[in-house]
Amino acid sequence: MNARINPRGPRARAGHGLLGWFGLLCIPAAYAAPQAPTDLAPTGYTTTAVVAPAATCTFVTWTRGVNYSLGTIVKYPPNNQYYKLVNVGTNGSDGTDPTISTWYWQPTNCDTTTPPTGGFVVTEAQFNQMFPNRNSFYTYAGLVAAIRSYPNFAKEGGDTIARQEAAAFLANVNQETGGLVHIRELNQANWDHYCQPAGSCGGKQYYGRGPIQLSWNYNYASAGSALGLDLLNNPDLVATNSAISWQTALWYWMTQRGGASNTPHQAMVNLRAFGETIRAINGGIECNATGIGHQQMLNRGAYYRNFAAILGVAPGNNQTC
Repeated sequence: MNARINPRGPRARAGHGLLGWFGLLCIPAAYAAPQAPTDLAPTGYTTTAVVAPAATCTFVTWTRGVNYSLGTIVKYPPNNQYYKLVNVGTNGSDGTDPTISTWYWQPTNCDTTTPPTGGFVVTEAQFNQMFPNRNSFYTYAGLVAAIRSYPNFAKEGGDTIARQEAAAFLANVNQETGGLVHIRELNQANWDHYCQPAGSCGGKQYYGRGPIQLSWNYNYASAGSALGLDLLNNPDLVATNSAISWQTALWYWMTQRGGASNTPHQAMVNLRAFGETIRAINGGIECNATGIGHQQMLNRGAYYRNFAAILGVAPGNNQTC
């Protein structure tokens, strides 16, 4: 959250307006809580949701008793399906069977293309897989265009960290927008409230808009200044131009700390801690919380694990705040 706190406190809304106090999330009806894996992870490890990632692969034929290294893709002879090792124990795969030990292994595909060298680590096919019900406003092309404004996004620390950062960013976006469905904050009763000092906004409205639900007049001004846009006088650009909308989300991700010590970008690149991205975005509501705030944090983690799996990387530890 921004250091300037909303004096009216949190309000329930599905638009989840960012940068100030956040509202409580209305969890999308289509969302189902992740199911527990069919086997238990070794003590001290974090489980990963089983999702089939898209990836071009070089595979080996699975052999019983062999200990494989992290990232290995095997073809399982009994069903001719492919599985990727996404978590490891003391001895790599610990001789586990991909169809039984779902903490170690998850299904993968071997028939889609990888991102071009130097391009965004998320392909358009993977983006569509992550957001099957997204609003057509939130285009992949708009996201790729926005990344040009922040070329270090998902580019630092090597391929694994880059993919983890992309998954983390998109997981938080997923939470903020109900799966890239909502463009504007849903609770219209709040639309006139995001102005400091009160009454100074000349009829302009600075409610939550876009992938990260940019809110408050001072944040529209700051984001616009950074991007070379007059968002203070034209706030609805965030809801009508896909590339600009994505730019505001990346502006926050790359440059703002909210109530945390690091920006979300720094949290992933330097700390490798998804939980710290939550602290920077909505920590006042979700970190060390109970009830719905705690559930929102868990939702973000579930989305992150799913998206990391789609991108073919293990999510790492430190997924809560």
